[in-house]
Amino acid sequence: MKKYSKITPIGTKDLLFEECLADRTVSSLLGNVFSHRGFHEVLTPGIEFYDLFSESISGIPMEYMFKMSDSKGRLMVMRPDSTLPIARIASTRLKNTSRPIRLYYNQRVYRYNPGLTGRSNEVMQTGIELIGASGKRADLEVITTAVEALSKCVPDFRIELGHAGFFKALAQKLPVSDNEREDIRLFIESKNYSALNSALDSLEQTQSVNVIRKLPGLFGGVEVLDEAYKLCDDASALETLNYVREIYNDLSKLGLGEKIIIDLGLVQRNDYYSDIVFSGYVEGSGEPVLIGGRYDKLLDSFDDPSPAIGFGINVDALADVMLKRGNIPQMKTADVFVHGEKGYEIEAIKYTLTLCEANILSENSVFETEEEALAYARKKGIKKMAVVGKEIKTIDTGV
Repeated sequence: MKKYSKITPIGTKDLLFEECLADRTVSSLLGNVFSHRGFHEVLTPGIEFYDLFSESISGIPMEYMFKMSDSKGRLMVMRPDSTLPIARIASTRLKNTSRPIRLYYNQRVYRYNPGLTGRSNEVMQTGIELIGASGKRADLEVITTAVEALSKCVPDFRIELGHAGFFKALAQKLPVSDNEREDIRLFIESKNYSALNSALDSLEQTQSVNVIRKLPGLFGGVEVLDEAYKLCDDASALETLNYVREIYNDLSKLGLGEKIIIDLGLVQRNDYYSDIVFSGYVEGSGEPVLIGGRYDKLLDSFDDPSPAIGFGINVDALADVMLKRGNIPQMKTADVFVHGEKGYEIEAIKYTLTLCEANILSENSVFETEEEALAYARKKGIKKMAVVGKEIKTIDTGV
């Protein structure tokens, strides 16, 4: 039988040294942004009951989840999403807490990505959820928090802004099944013009069909909204366009106009998001590093109707970009390598602790001889070695 003890599962990888430092750096930067804006950290279990993520609630196909069973035979999944567990917390343990509730998280999510296309099945994700607040003020609070979070890591990001209600209003007029409607949404999301046209060609060419056909191309500056106004006469759809313009204008007052792109083809998981949606991109990452939006109906599933909005950031992707750009502090070599002569091992450990307390990066030797210790220090690039015996002598390693 083939052994798999020396490789990691498909879609996962080991993180080494600088990669770990990069992940921790990004998590720390983002966590500081969230906490300073009044959000409080929570952690949820890595394993949850499948019922929490059933497709009717999460919109995540069952085959995309990693499944197992507990000792009672109940179906479990490795956490594929962070928002639903936090919605559960808000509806149970925090049910009687004054709202709005500001929560943030930093934890791994596990989801199978068919074909991977550069994605991982295991991702460190951080983000916020603002639960119990509706309206423009709450939307602006979360979007500007997303902007601040990305700006702390990279300067050249962009935010794509859309509205889940625009596609919903148009799609409801299509004489198709729910499955066909979902296929059309996926074609728009992936900007698959060929498949989208094939799906729409068989339908009566109404105004809604014609607008949906153009959705993947309704992408750019605020002029995109002007174009959409001319194409559409549906009252509900027009209302969503007005709201997107209002949000765009408010963000522009903060000097963010050049960072904001209007994307009316932003239709991810429309069974999940209800209103404003947005994604964040940085140069060097082909996938969005941030995805968010309003999901006012999600907590209905927990018998706790409450408006909510939030976003999640792919820490691994953002860390990878920063690492490649040299924006992550380099790992430090020890300032001093401490070696204890025979019989002075404990004294050497004590001296190492003294140096650490003085904020001097130190490493204690585990070698038997001074010659071995010196060779190691030179190989590691450590400039000084302290030899602890009856006295403490300092040696310049010659590095």
